Amino acid sequence: MTPAWHRLEAHASSPFTRHFLHGLALLDRTSYFAILLAMALMTALVSAQVFARYVLGTSIDSADELSRLCFVWAIFLAIPHGIKVGIHVGIDAVVSLLPKGVQESLARLMALVGAVLMAMLAWISVGAVADKWQEMMPTLPITAAVFYIAVLVCAVHCCLHLIAQACRLEPLPSAPPEPGGGSAS
Repeated sequence: MTPAWHRLEAHASSPFTRHFLHGLALLDRTSYFAILLAMALMTALVSAQVFARYVLGTSIDSADELSRLCFVWAIFLAIPHGIKVGIHVGIDAVVSLLPKGVQESLARLMALVGAVLMAMLAWISVGAVADKWQEMMPTLPITAAVFYIAVLVCAVHCCLHLIAQACRLEPLPSAPPEPGGGSAS
């Protein structure tokens, strides 16, 4: 087991919490590899398309659509990782003037509100996937719903991280740092 898994086990207060955090860590790791695969495939497709177009004088019909699909999936798979570490945009000019306890409570409240919004987005995404399922991509024999499935996966993954932050299972990246330099948990 990696040191990250040991930290998760040490932080977990119950078997449910430990399994939840292990599942979330596994989802994170799987999505990291999926992002790498999508980016590599997109790079290879665009490079092959440029080579085919300018050297061979021909074109790969589905290269544009496939590279766009890889880009969309890579972006939506990466968003939850940004939420996990707190690199999303936040304006804290007023919040930073409040006492540390209030800052942490607000960070937890905002994580909970964000989780609710992500759950709503997931529900709406299910409808979008169902609506687009019959529509096919112009150059590929697959459903156009694969673009919306990326949004659904992103919303669920984000929701899980925000729940973990609201329940203090993961450190709150937007909470004030502890005096020792670490983040509050």
